[in-house]
Amino acid sequence: MKIGLIGTGWIGEEHVRRLAGSVAGAEVTAVSDIDPERAAAVASLAGARVIGSAEELIADPEVQAVVVTSWGPAHAEQVLACIAAGKPVFCEKPLTTEAADGLRILEAEQAHGKRLVQVGFMRRYDAGYRAIKAVLDEGGIGAPLMAHCAHRNPTQPESYHSDKPMVDTAVHEVDVLRWLLGEEFASVQVVVPRSTSKRFPHLVDPQILLLETASGARVDVEVFVNCQYGYDIQCEIVGETGAVRLPDPAAPLVRAAGRASYEIVQDFPSRFADAFDTELQEWVDSLRSGEPAGPSAWDGYAATVVTNAAVEARRTGAVVPVDLPERPAFYK
Repeated sequence: MKIGLIGTGWIGEEHVRRLAGSVAGAEVTAVSDIDPERAAAVASLAGARVIGSAEELIADPEVQAVVVTSWGPAHAEQVLACIAAGKPVFCEKPLTTEAADGLRILEAEQAHGKRLVQVGFMRRYDAGYRAIKAVLDEGGIGAPLMAHCAHRNPTQPESYHSDKPMVDTAVHEVDVLRWLLGEEFASVQVVVPRSTSKRFPHLVDPQILLLETASGARVDVEVFVNCQYGYDIQCEIVGETGAVRLPDPAAPLVRAAGRASYEIVQDFPSRFADAFDTELQEWVDSLRSGEPAGPSAWDGYAATVVTNAAVEARRTGAVVPVDLPERPAFYK
């Protein structure tokens, strides 16, 4: 599968390394970026060509499928161009930054008549989350009633602003909980505790996302992006007859100097490295046998609707309805 990649920032470079070095059946044949020097450096990792623009890359006859890892606001037009060209596209989250653009993608893909879009929600490929999914699908804890989640980062750069905890960070919990619970969210509220002194002054941190599903299950997500001590992802789902918790990453327990301890992961690339590998391998495998089987354009659109509502909820203090249309049969 000859793949072209748009956007050679950190995640783009990592995906080129994976596709060229550890994903079977894939070849990175072309890359494009607004920074030609950066594009050339990343292209050299895979022996790929540099193409001057995203539009040219999508149209290139040697490119069979496209990976979009550009700036979020550019995703919509690039994904739409891939659909117009009839080429499968793996788009890193967010699919779009505005819900209206997500609707345009849904309409274009349905008009094409076949799934082309997969969204990069890698949590669905993590072994721990997949184990939780199996427990829920087997009815191991009865009907889910509540979920308690935490998404903690050690620090964030000054460019990280107060909407990003919803649109860039909690979006992962929004998607993975939709997948785990098997239903959509109906409303969202954001409450704000006292802010940490370890943040830049313009940032509200931490924030707590309160969600209600269509059936009435309740979800709380703590987003704390300057926790200082490490990258810590927690998830517990409580059901009628039991509870299931996401395991911490495996680490040796050290007993020394009068205490027992284990190391805490410091960044998301380390925590989800295996999930990224599995995600891209399964995407390539699905293209070779048919069409993308992972998170769909509907999943990307639904997540954007929820995070857009969460931004409004934080700004207004209100409980904001999640205004999702009926899911098209195409995505069922």
